[in-house]
Amino acid sequence: MNEWGPILAVILGIVEGLTEFLPVSSTGHLILVGHALGFTGDVASNAEISIQLGAILAVIVFEREKIGRLVSGAWQEQAGFRSFLQDGQHPTWTAGLKASMQLHPNLWFMLGLGIAFLPAALVGVTAHGWIKSHLFTPHTVATTCILGGIIILAVEATSRTSRAMSLDQVSPMQAFWIGLAQCASLIPGMSRSGSTIIGGLLAGLDRKVATEYSFFLALPTIIAATVYETWKARATFTEQDFLALGIGMVVSFLVAWAVIAAFLTYIQRHTLRVFAYYRIILGVAVFLAVK
Repeated sequence: MNEWGPILAVILGIVEGLTEFLPVSSTGHLILVGHALGFTGDVASNAEISIQLGAILAVIVFEREKIGRLVSGAWQEQAGFRSFLQDGQHPTWTAGLKASMQLHPNLWFMLGLGIAFLPAALVGVTAHGWIKSHLFTPHTVATTCILGGIIILAVEATSRTSRAMSLDQVSPMQAFWIGLAQCASLIPGMSRSGSTIIGGLLAGLDRKVATEYSFFLALPTIIAATVYETWKARATFTEQDFLALGIGMVVSFLVAWAVIAAFLTYIQRHTLRVFAYYRIILGVAVFLAVK
């Protein structure tokens, strides 16, 4: 099945929706399924990135009320923030920053997302072509699945103190460390969700907060990546390709919407260990199956 058509689009859409927000790597699974079905080449690698837009739209719909409050709150806090900067009444820059975060939590949350977005964006623009040409392979995915699983187990085995128990408590420095962790997800199989959740845990975020922050960070990250990739691939996509891509996006949207709700409920009561074991088993199985 190497023709990019509706049936394959539905299959890839289901895979994308199921895996985008779990710490198992949606890109890695799309590569493995694509190779298993004979769907490889430029169109395949472009589609495996572009189809993620459907899943990210699910986040926007699922978190629409919270997104609306954050955006409107940040807009309303602008004037107060400018006045705060002009006052200069705090003895130190650190004290001023803490006071501003308490007074303008929505604005600082939006600024933090921008800080977290930048590292992977800069590395991605620089190295994306090389990564797509050399690392979009089953062997890479198998290696990073195992490596990521070991990292998850190691982090879950350590004791940590959570300093951010809600999204508005995530500091700019914590956002920066999560952004650095997201750079690892540029390698297929490492998982954007897994990298940012683990980065959040190591930066001092509560597990649920780290997971939800990962969802919000996906908005600028995946939207930018899919728009950029789809625009670059416009010459290689035919009208039939765009139709199939649209079908895959719709399917991934519907599946991802259900997964988001289930994962948020799961993560409040459980660790990420089950996903680590799954990653290791999958990686070993791929090494055994692919010569």
